[in-house]
Amino acid sequence: MKAAVVEAPGRIRIATLADPAPGPHEVVIDVAACGLCGTDLHIVQGGCAASLPVVPGHEFAGEVVGTGSGVTRLRVGDRVAVDPSLYCQECRYCRMGRGNLCDRRGAIGVTAAGGAAEYALAPAANCVRLPEHVDVRDAPLIEPLSCAVRGYDVLGSRLGADVLIYGSGTMGLMMLELAKRTGAGSVDVVDVNPARLATARALGCTRTAASAQELEQARGWDVVIDATGNAAAIQDGLGRVAKAGTFLQFGVSELAATATIEPYRIYHHEITITGSMAVLHSYERAAELFAAGVLDPGVFISHRLPLERYPEAMDRFRAGEGCKIVVVP
Repeated sequence: MKAAVVEAPGRIRIATLADPAPGPHEVVIDVAACGLCGTDLHIVQGGCAASLPVVPGHEFAGEVVGTGSGVTRLRVGDRVAVDPSLYCQECRYCRMGRGNLCDRRGAIGVTAAGGAAEYALAPAANCVRLPEHVDVRDAPLIEPLSCAVRGYDVLGSRLGADVLIYGSGTMGLMMLELAKRTGAGSVDVVDVNPARLATARALGCTRTAASAQELEQARGWDVVIDATGNAAAIQDGLGRVAKAGTFLQFGVSELAATATIEPYRIYHHEITITGSMAVLHSYERAAELFAAGVLDPGVFISHRLPLERYPEAMDRFRAGEGCKIVVVP
């Protein structure tokens, strides 16, 4: 099979690899499409504790073409989307039901071969069947949506909240769509990319700006979400939280990034600062929301490139082009 391989930091090639064979509780998936995201960029840069060389791609969907001897729930021909999470099921956090914090956490496309290939392996337990009306080529959007659903699980947003989102890339726009559906009173979006802000406006946000300073909100916002991972945006956002409000660190920052806080303000205004990492008990709900039409794939998927152009797709992603870029084997 053909596959993209990150061989070493900064080095990607299209290789011919042996077709995968399923273990007892695994399935082989004929990949229909695979999305790129910030995690893939970090992998290419040598981060995310990736096991290089690795076939990247943790956002993917396709058709089951092979099943292991112990698989009973899925059959050849089923169309599925894949939760990439791999937990040890033994550590303290797994036993607490917090698998996303697993001491030995792995992920398909990070520590195991992923979906940037013609075929991919996945545990049968990680696969969610897709209803007939869902185009499997759009279903890679379910994985990032499941991360956004997890973010709103952490927030537990209240009705009528004023929300400020930093970043209108794929994740910021998904947080916007969920904010509208969880009863936000207003949703403002900040980004330095005018084209992305135009998409946020098309999706029905309240206001957009290149800087939160341009928006009049003297008391601050009840919920501030960073979907950029940018240290300057995070620092600015921490200062925009209203009394009794919440700041959610949702974007993936560089390991060395820092921000300063004012402990007295956190105490005196009862501000909550929290984070949301990856997927936790949210993938199946995201698949159901996606099937119900919570996202318009035509808005979110801006580029579809053949697998052979994976290095170009990564360059386009790095340059901030469009919204979601997917490769099609």
